[in-house]
Amino acid sequence: MASTEGLVPITRAFLASYYDKYPFPPLSGDVSRLYSDMASLIQLLALQSPPSQASLIEEANREPPHKIDENMWKNREQMEEILFLLQPSRWPVQLREDDAELSSTLRHVKDNFDKALTAMISFQTKNSERIFSTVMTYMPQDFRGTLIRQQKERSERNRQAEVDALVSSGGTIRDTYALLWKQQMERRRQLAQLGSATGVYKTLVKYLVGVPQVLLDFIRQINDDDGPMEEQRERYGPHLYNLTKMVTAIRVSLTLLWERYDTFKLNKNQMNLLSEAVIVYTSEFERFITFISDVFANSPFFISADTAGTLGSRENEEYKEIIVQAGRTYEVSLMVESENSYIAWDFSLVQGKISMDIGFCVEYISASGEKTLILPYHRYEADQDQLCLFLQGNFSTLMAGNYKLVWDNSYSSFFRKVE
Repeated sequence: MASTEGLVPITRAFLASYYDKYPFPPLSGDVSRLYSDMASLIQLLALQSPPSQASLIEEANREPPHKIDENMWKNREQMEEILFLLQPSRWPVQLREDDAELSSTLRHVKDNFDKALTAMISFQTKNSERIFSTVMTYMPQDFRGTLIRQQKERSERNRQAEVDALVSSGGTIRDTYALLWKQQMERRRQLAQLGSATGVYKTLVKYLVGVPQVLLDFIRQINDDDGPMEEQRERYGPHLYNLTKMVTAIRVSLTLLWERYDTFKLNKNQMNLLSEAVIVYTSEFERFITFISDVFANSPFFISADTAGTLGSRENEEYKEIIVQAGRTYEVSLMVESENSYIAWDFSLVQGKISMDIGFCVEYISASGEKTLILPYHRYEADQDQLCLFLQGNFSTLMAGNYKLVWDNSYSSFFRKVE
């Protein structure tokens, strides 16, 4: 079992600095150009006659989901829909009988999507295995770890059985992926509930099952609205969103073409457009998942508390200047909602023409008003030859409640201090 001593969950500030090392080379300009051309083709097809599925055009114009993993599932769903349409048995009868040129184009389209779907499934499988393997390195390496693995395998078998039953009963590809996403969200909710465990249940999770507190904090915070994953969505989401829109346009255009094939034939330019759009989409999508796979593979779950503190101070460099008048104190109160939260400070004492000092301590105030010193009181002094005295520190809270940072100049009768 790997040690978690001195570690805290990754923060958004850490991921921002980590992602700076992994800039994604922009998508080809052909993506936006071809998406625009495909949207025009969809409009042309829709004008021939109203689509049998009223929601089809709406889907083509809908904005992609916000979450990275939901977009991954949406791309996979659209690929499967396209491959279903590209089965020769699904082709319009007239196409099968007398359109050799388009038939050849469609076979190449199918080959490209087969390859892209295989890469997509491999990425999702490896990423899931990597996450579980990483989590298990921090779990007890005894019978408890074995039980966790067995429970996971049992749960996944049950989920797969649920999917198989849906498919056997005639469920569509859309129905199947709606179920797969529902299962994904159930996994996430279960993890969030585990991370937010309290009372006796939390004691059982930590000490009987052996889940370390830092792992509970990680699974509780990782998908917060403004948490670490939001940094991932901001950095890489826009590229994936464009790919989601493009593959949706390809699927909608093929669906409409199949419905109207007896009255509408693709001309040479439109066939070339479809072929080029597929080639560009599949190559860019494979490039994206190869890139993001490397990013994920090297991203840790935990970092040292010192690293988190340093990055946190960099994240908010809008320092506030405070004058602590002679005979006074200055206090900052922090209400902490859960134990093992992280509190850090970073301040400097501005020097004048003579030596200056400031008292500093950290207190915990219980619900009854009782004070407990977390960081004992100490007077920090800046020598005459120092322009500033810089001080940093941090700690992990032992309990929820009110924490107070106190800067003390009450012992001074004449000099105010500037922080």
